[in-house]
Amino acid sequence: MARIRIPSTIVILFVTVQTGFLLFMYARYSNFMPQSEEKPSQVHILILSSWRSGSSFVGQLFSQHPSVFYLMEPAWHVWVTMYQNSAKVLHMAVRDLVRSVFLCDMSVFDAYMPWKRNLSDLFQWAASRALCSAPACDSFQRTDITSELACKTLCGRYPFSKVEEACKTYSHVVIKEVRFFDLRVLYPLLTDPSLNLKIIHLVRDPRAVVKSREQSVKALARDNGIVLSTNGTKVEDSKYKVMQEVCRSHVQIYETATLKPPNFLKDRYLMVRFEDLVRDPLSEISEMYKFADLSLTPRLKSWIYNITHGQGPGKKKEAFKITSRDAVSVSQAWRNVLSFQKVKKIQEVCKGAINILGYQLVDSEKEQRDLTLDLVLPRRQNQFSWSSFNPKH
Repeated sequence: MARIRIPSTIVILFVTVQTGFLLFMYARYSNFMPQSEEKPSQVHILILSSWRSGSSFVGQLFSQHPSVFYLMEPAWHVWVTMYQNSAKVLHMAVRDLVRSVFLCDMSVFDAYMPWKRNLSDLFQWAASRALCSAPACDSFQRTDITSELACKTLCGRYPFSKVEEACKTYSHVVIKEVRFFDLRVLYPLLTDPSLNLKIIHLVRDPRAVVKSREQSVKALARDNGIVLSTNGTKVEDSKYKVMQEVCRSHVQIYETATLKPPNFLKDRYLMVRFEDLVRDPLSEISEMYKFADLSLTPRLKSWIYNITHGQGPGKKKEAFKITSRDAVSVSQAWRNVLSFQKVKKIQEVCKGAINILGYQLVDSEKEQRDLTLDLVLPRRQNQFSWSSFNPKH
């Protein structure tokens, strides 16, 4: 068989061209790589919870921090505009709005508020310290602890464009939401290279949640209808059907994040129980801040102590306000207020959540009323460990 002899100069030329091509492709590819691996300059925190679980309180713990731009339940606008749909159907619209807010793109609100807007057109805008201080409003400094009443009085007429302007000046963007019922809905945000998203999952004893919900029956009726897919009909949750869905969602979120989760959730999920928070606020808040790459300031420490060591349990008219209260008493109030018959029913529909989230069931009215019996079980620190997690499974 005749052999074909290729001149060495051609071989050298071919290898040179091939090497040059590979170097070109590598350089081109490597130019894109840092952009996908490099974290965005802002940190994005989603406080994921449900109604009457203490989420407004936790939101304020972040809102009052001078490095945080905070919005409370911006997806309210989605649900109000499209209230005839179910929560599941609205998940995508809610997720898209949340993503835009995290990126400080407030044009997303054009679909829900098409008119010329002021700050006061945004739901619960005054709960955001960032919208009550420069550059959103000139009345307060970033290091001030602001109140909703003072903010409403002084800042409400500032133009809506100040929301986006202010958002871009902060290192942390924090959103509190109660309108996600499935952690998997958030996967596109967790894998989005333009976001540096972490999730704080706030839970509370379902029996305490029901006690709190009974103070806000009318305010929750429309949202109840969306949860139960009633095509716009308002619902009073006397049979605890909404609570059943809420409990189911907490179990789904917690188990998805801790039982063979995707690798991109590593170090990006933190479950917090309201009861642990009010018992040892500084320790729990320090843990949340560490998770969020924030530090606790002396002024915040003093404010946190004051709002968690008030004299009373809080009044009905204060159901949606952050006031100084005896936080531990608030967390235990259900044990004296609810009838044992109600407690039994709640335990029936939320038994899985009560067990998984670390609360103790009661078998009698005597156990319920006995406040020396601790119904908040120690957290199982070793229940899940990332070091033992194999992402291939």
